[in-house]
Amino acid sequence: PDEFPHRHVAHVTRRAPVPIGFWRSVGHSDNAFFTECFIDEMAFAAGRDPLDFRRLLLAHHPRHRAVLELAAASAQWGRVDPGRAQGIALHEAFGSIVAQVAEVSLEGGEIRVHRVVCAIDCGTAVNPEIVAQQMEGGIVFGLTAALYGEITIKGGRVEQLSFQQYRML
Repeated sequence: PDEFPHRHVAHVTRRAPVPIGFWRSVGHSDNAFFTECFIDEMAFAAGRDPLDFRRLLLAHHPRHRAVLELAAASAQWGRVDPGRAQGIALHEAFGSIVAQVAEVSLEGGEIRVHRVVCAIDCGTAVNPEIVAQQMEGGIVFGLTAALYGEITIKGGRVEQLSFQQYRML
């Protein structure tokens, strides 16, 4: 929904020596990460607040903007304790629009996530508790990947054969 007057998006398939499978979101988590990081870079280059920059890009997309605004308001965007920072992102996948705000800090050189606020417009929710569980599971999966996601190979074999060897949030 971001309104760029000139845009080019391409996909390149690359063969890797290690077979891979789908992530929880079947590629959307990667695409959201790349897109939202680039929007943050553009906001920084323009000297704009990341939320305000996204608002400009969503001028003609009221549903997307409403989700973004709800996440920002719920997270009290821009009002964090000293030593903490916030990041914001928005993505649409499978008919749902999701925005999240993460509040983080560095403690002893390690990233600490204090909270993640999530807003979603998924249309009519038959069972809202399942929607909440899906969002919570996605957040846990994403944070696990970001903070601890490493698969190591030794002697041609993956070392993490089960969740007992793979650190989870």
